[in-house]
Amino acid sequence: MNDPLTTPWGAYTLTRFPEDPRDRLRAWDASDAYLLRHLATGGVPLSGEVVVLGDRWGALTTALAAHRPTQITDSYLAHEATRANLARAGVEADAVRLLTTRDDPPPRIDVLLVRIPKSLALLEDQLHRLAPGVHEGTVVVGTGMVKEIHTSTLRLFERILGPTRTSLAEQKARLVFCTPDPGIERGADPWPYRYRLPEGIGPVSGRTVTNHAGVFCADRLDVGTRFFLRHLPRDAGGGRVVDLGCGNGVVGLAVALSDPRAEVLFVDESYQAVASAAATYRDNARGAADFRVGDGLAGVPDASVDLVLTNPPFHSHQATTDATAWRMFTGARRVLRPGGELWVVGNRHLGHHVKLRRLFGNGELVASDAKFVVLKAVRK
Repeated sequence: MNDPLTTPWGAYTLTRFPEDPRDRLRAWDASDAYLLRHLATGGVPLSGEVVVLGDRWGALTTALAAHRPTQITDSYLAHEATRANLARAGVEADAVRLLTTRDDPPPRIDVLLVRIPKSLALLEDQLHRLAPGVHEGTVVVGTGMVKEIHTSTLRLFERILGPTRTSLAEQKARLVFCTPDPGIERGADPWPYRYRLPEGIGPVSGRTVTNHAGVFCADRLDVGTRFFLRHLPRDAGGGRVVDLGCGNGVVGLAVALSDPRAEVLFVDESYQAVASAAATYRDNARGAADFRVGDGLAGVPDASVDLVLTNPPFHSHQATTDATAWRMFTGARRVLRPGGELWVVGNRHLGHHVKLRRLFGNGELVASDAKFVVLKAVRK
């Protein structure tokens, strides 16, 4: 959907990335529009250093481009969507500064706009990282849909930055207003978080993993990955392996430990995830490995990979969608050599076996329990 986002500064046609004319999901929502209306009518001075944290598809950054904002995001796809939307709006690329959550933030922040993320841990980490640049005159406004803003969200703003209140809801969206207190005792940033893996999950049993904030199940091993680790192929044959959507990298690490000859590529669209995978790998393995933040398997040569391992997501922020899984599977088919294998773990109800048979012409059930299945498809 590319319904234009109408703002006090004009209307903008926005798309997600990668752009797909069949995609029915919009690149902005009511919370983006609410924040922009507030900025225009509430007398907020958009001068000095304007920072936009967590802009999902570049809606806020594009609308505010005249104020030369700095965008900070954990998402490679958000950066690419922002670039495309800026170009579509006729904005020069250097009008905004694009930073990742792993980069050093601006040393002084005069306006901080926060698109509330799904991950409370990511919000906590980023507020800690941004807090040194916030001063008593900084305008801090958050935005999100009502279902995304909880008491715990407000407590984070209160604890890390200062007194916080919320607006009335409009179109199921709400604003968060925070008055910075530079003297607040916020404590140390608890991220990254390290923990020891349980026993009984193959080569990674008892290993220590590093999770940066925002990585899925950042404080424990999620049950789907635990099941996958018990049923991974035992020998990668010393080939080229991709841990696709790697998260903290434990799946790729398991392959590297079981087959030190394997060359493992860890890929994720999250900067936090790839940083986690790199730290986890370097603490536990010595073999050849590459770490890449990007759009799935884009940039990986055709027919160059022997094994792809993935646990595809079925959400895009709050929306349920199988678009990401489809792109992962079609990308895997392209990069696999003849005879190469795609291994997938997923919830039983997602029906991944249907997609695999349609794309590969085959699909095998490797393992299952009451909730999960591990499937294998072979590139012919």
